[in-house]
Amino acid sequence: MFDVIVIGGGPAGLSAALTLGRALRTTLLIDSGEYRNAPAAEMHNFLTRDGTPPAELRAIAREELARYSTVETRNVAVDEARQLEAGGFELALAGGDTVQARRLVLATGLADDLPPIEGIEELWGRGVYHCPYCHGYEVRNTPIAVLGADPVMVDLSLHLRRFSDDVVLCVNGRGDDLDEATRARLATYGVPVRAEKLVRLESGGDELERIVFESGEPLPRRALFAIGQFGQRSPIPAQLGCRLLPDGCVEVTDFHQTSVAGVYAAGDMAHRPTMPGPTPFVIVATAGGTIAAIAADKDLVAADTPVPPA
Repeated sequence: MFDVIVIGGGPAGLSAALTLGRALRTTLLIDSGEYRNAPAAEMHNFLTRDGTPPAELRAIAREELARYSTVETRNVAVDEARQLEAGGFELALAGGDTVQARRLVLATGLADDLPPIEGIEELWGRGVYHCPYCHGYEVRNTPIAVLGADPVMVDLSLHLRRFSDDVVLCVNGRGDDLDEATRARLATYGVPVRAEKLVRLESGGDELERIVFESGEPLPRRALFAIGQFGQRSPIPAQLGCRLLPDGCVEVTDFHQTSVAGVYAAGDMAHRPTMPGPTPFVIVATAGGTIAAIAADKDLVAADTPVPPA
């Protein structure tokens, strides 16, 4: 039985495995090879690694983990997770193997459900973006569009005016959702509205070139910011009974403890109730993995060195 199994080979899981390995905990890192940021050419806001491709970061992390004999890595998916009556957890792996651990760190991430627009999936992370802090700098001074009529997208369109003086809000047939006050605010700050429904996104190679609508002229754009729906990538949190927040993320404490004793979670799949939503930043996921690992290790220390009875 391992001390800790870390499920997920992205930044949060890799960071957790590194911390646990250095703590001399027998650790198994399980990596399905599915990563939310896989389409992105670069990651940003990571000190010393700004502009690094995500795959390169993972490769460097794997090399570092190989230094620690306490860490084992398996490239396989987890089909099922359950608690053991005697304590600990058992995982059924794809291919038929089972493994057990005293504690779990979940770093299985989120999966995006993008709006049903032709071309959006192919351009996700390479012309269609979700975060101004991750991608705004790279598309500064270029024509930008924002997709949606919700208040958060209206605010995003105004936010992006810091990066470009040519920002258009595309409400995809939801013009009635914008009240007069909102329209006046957009007009005041130079954000025009395209009300027509989007038909497709046209690209040249990996770059967005134009947005095509049901009617009216196509809109030449270099970038489109859109936020799709998201959900847990893995069924494991539900199988273990982890409490979810209204946005679908796993609820954790300040120390990344879930509602299930012995199960910790880190990365964009989990956050504290006081946070308004997930934080999709690699450096935040990395920090979260470290905190979750330390909490799991402290939990094991307490279990192995109980206070003697008075």
